[in-house]
Amino acid sequence: MKTKIFMDGASLEDMLKLKNEPFISGFTTNPTLMKKAGVTDFEPYCRNILKVITDMPMSFEVFADDYEEMKRQAHKITSWGKNVYVKIPIMNTKGISSIPLIKELSAEGIKLNITAMMTVEQVKNVVNAVSKTTSTFVSVFAGRIADTGIDPLPIMKECLEVVKTNPMAELLWASPREVFNLYQAEEIGCHIITMAPDLLSKLNLKGKSLDEFSLETVQMFYNDAVKVGFKL
Repeated sequence: MKTKIFMDGASLEDMLKLKNEPFISGFTTNPTLMKKAGVTDFEPYCRNILKVITDMPMSFEVFADDYEEMKRQAHKITSWGKNVYVKIPIMNTKGISSIPLIKELSAEGIKLNITAMMTVEQVKNVVNAVSKTTSTFVSVFAGRIADTGIDPLPIMKECLEVVKTNPMAELLWASPREVFNLYQAEEIGCHIITMAPDLLSKLNLKGKSLDEFSLETVQMFYNDAVKVGFKL
């Protein structure tokens, strides 16, 4: 497939299992995933990952809320490795745009992953701000858009046309909810999609007979009822 798949998660065990799979092209994580994984010490955790993820993009997110501290964290994170991308949210918790910081960091040659975007206007602002000589991932949370009842596909198509104006920017389909989102991303030519391990485990289902799948589902329900010992 032309669409690159990045594993999205915080488990080093999962990363070790997947890093040599031919369908994996990179990795991403964020503070929420780290919290769920029980991570309490940010820098040692990240540096430990970079001991094994050395030749593929690895995105780590800043966790400050004021822009001077975000900038300091970004400089520190980018120093950890040539394959590191610094995730910068499109705004802070007060709703203040990150565009000035994004422009400054990108101009310095820092590889960025601009995260938590959901509108075409946000994407336009980012693409206009980032350098045309520095690699940038433009992360649009298509899954969260879909959660609101809005079809993300037209938005992703429009975002892709915007991103194409910058040769060093790549559109990233973030927060997919089902494996089918991968095939949607591939169909429109989206550059990257992030997928959690539970979705990645279903990639081998492509082309599976629906009759066979139906039978296996019935067997699963039956076997689980037997194991539990249900009685009426």
